[in-house]
Amino acid sequence: QVQLVESGGGLVQARGSLRLSCARSRSIFAVYTMGWYRQAPGKQREAVATITEGGSTDYADLVKDRFTISTDNAKNMVYLQMNNLKPEDTAVYYCNIDGRPFGRTRRDYWGQGTQVTVSS
Repeated sequence: QVQLVESGGGLVQARGSLRLSCARSRSIFAVYTMGWYRQAPGKQREAVATITEGGSTDYADLVKDRFTISTDNAKNMVYLQMNNLKPEDTAVYYCNIDGRPFGRTRRDYWGQGTQVTVSS
C-alpha cells in the first residue's frame, strides 16, 4: 500500500517562506503526475502546482512566481517551495500522485494534509 506523508507546514508571517515535503512510502509502477493541492475552510480543494514524470510543471495563477514544485525521484519525494506567502495561502495542503500500480487501474493517491497558516 502506497502512503504519502506531508510535512513542513506551520505558522508563518506574510512574506515569509515554507517548504513542504511529501514522502512516498514505496515506488509506483507508473507515475503520470505529482502535485500539491490545497483546501481552505469553506472552499473546494484546488490544484496549486503539478509536475509530470517528464518534468513539465503547471501552477495556479495565484501562486505563479511564488511557489516552485520539484521532485527527487531517487528518494520518492515531492517538494513545494513557497515564497512571499500571503494570508490567502492559508489552507490545508495535500500531496497527490496520479499513478498506476502494476497490473491495476490508474488512481489518485492522497496524503493526509499539512496545515499552512499565514498571518498578516
